[in-house]
Amino acid sequence: MPADISNLLVLAFEGLAAPADVLNRVRSDPPAGFTLFTEDNVHNVEQVRELTDSLQAANGDDLPLLIAADQEGGQLIALVGTTPFPGNMALGAAGDPELTYRVGTAIGVEMLAAGVNLNYAPCADLNTNPANPSLGIRSFGDEPRPVAAHIAAFVTGLRSAGVLATVKHFPGKGNAQVDSHFGLPVIAHDRVRLDAMELVPFLAGLEAGADLVMTGHFAIPGLTERDDLPSTLSRAVLTDLLRNELGFDGAVITDAFDMGAIAQGTGQVIDAITAIRAGVDLLLLKGEAQERVEQGLGLASRRRLIHRDRLDAAVANSRALRTRVAGAIQPDVSVVGSAEHRALAAEVAQRAVTLVRNEDGLLPLRLESEDRIAAVMPQPINLTPADTSALVTPGLAAALRRHHGTVDEFVVGHPPTDGEIAAMREKATDYDLWVVGTISASLDDQQATLVNQLLATGLPTATVALRTPYDLAAYPTATTYACTYGLRKPMMEALADALFGKAPFDGRLPVTIPDYYDAGHGLETPKP
Repeated sequence: MPADISNLLVLAFEGLAAPADVLNRVRSDPPAGFTLFTEDNVHNVEQVRELTDSLQAANGDDLPLLIAADQEGGQLIALVGTTPFPGNMALGAAGDPELTYRVGTAIGVEMLAAGVNLNYAPCADLNTNPANPSLGIRSFGDEPRPVAAHIAAFVTGLRSAGVLATVKHFPGKGNAQVDSHFGLPVIAHDRVRLDAMELVPFLAGLEAGADLVMTGHFAIPGLTERDDLPSTLSRAVLTDLLRNELGFDGAVITDAFDMGAIAQGTGQVIDAITAIRAGVDLLLLKGEAQERVEQGLGLASRRRLIHRDRLDAAVANSRALRTRVAGAIQPDVSVVGSAEHRALAAEVAQRAVTLVRNEDGLLPLRLESEDRIAAVMPQPINLTPADTSALVTPGLAAALRRHHGTVDEFVVGHPPTDGEIAAMREKATDYDLWVVGTISASLDDQQATLVNQLLATGLPTATVALRTPYDLAAYPTATTYACTYGLRKPMMEALADALFGKAPFDGRLPVTIPDYYDAGHGLETPKP
């Protein structure tokens, strides 16, 4: 395969160690790099460090390989065993770009310690559609200027740690109503809207020095005049807008090419050629598509279906990234999960938890030692392929037990079954307080039914959105409502501290809950 084509490929493989054929390929014809996926390549940080060391040691090029992962924080933490930093929407709720910079730096340091030098983060998308199935808390918020400040801070933090930063998903998929893993969203924004809203965070990321821009697999007729063409394949989006108007001269990488918004099977070859011609420099490939796309691009190059100048520019942009990471000093793995980083994660969580309603004055909780608490939450699952929540152990009850001795845990299905809902309703009067956590209940009728039936009992109930803050719309009669923007341990402990009055509710909504509360809303609890 021509070396220029190899420079356009970010490949993937299955295995906690690099298979022999992968090492042989790296020696003889190295690609630009590899993406590590949680389910395929990650057991713990030490194992990832051994894996990445083996790939770099075998590398036959004079430039290091790009080793990439989705290390966003929050719901998407590809590298198991790293510090569970709250995600972007939690940082948006905390409202402090300096804090975001510190988190970006810490994430970068931990990535580099594991041998991963490219982060597919941060998401620069505005979450303007509460029903967006694949974005949610991966976004910093729904207002362009605050989100822009966080994007710039996160990019700067990552780069200060020696890790390449990627702003995604250009030109902004926040209003999508379809998950691009499964189909092609159509976003009906015109250029006036894009300039005022979606492009603002991307511009901030570019000005902060973002190394890559990741394309979005969605149609945007306002730029392309077509509702069947993904932005990934559009010259109007990637060359005319991104390069020529916005002045980006870094590398453009596609979102994953195995997603349903892109043609699959043999059609992937056509789309790969189209993407390179449109302005893409790197293709993010996985699975059986890799060999098919690579051979197709090689033939397209020989047939001169890709202009030589475009191919040369893509190779130059790819190799410039690898030059940039060549001098990075790799930290020791002991930095991962350090006391300093755990304290930073706890700080973000505490500053993010938001009290939206406290109409009955239930908070801070005032309980007798013999009072019984029921803690209910769904079993965490991956709601989208861009999700690692299924690896999270339910922690609501454990966090509450740090403050009160009698807490019973109920982990229901996601969604809860009719039988589980009935069982919770029957147990209602056995408890003096219910703390009910929901996970995207605004998109789940069964969770809404569970909460509404518990609320109908009239028993003291604190409801908590453990993911997106829109869940209030599913149970609007709740009189006590808080948001955590994530369900990992730091968030659960910060929530419990605030519920019991041991710490304040400092967060403010980074998005509007339609028909209820505007972005910026947040209550403080009275002193216990």
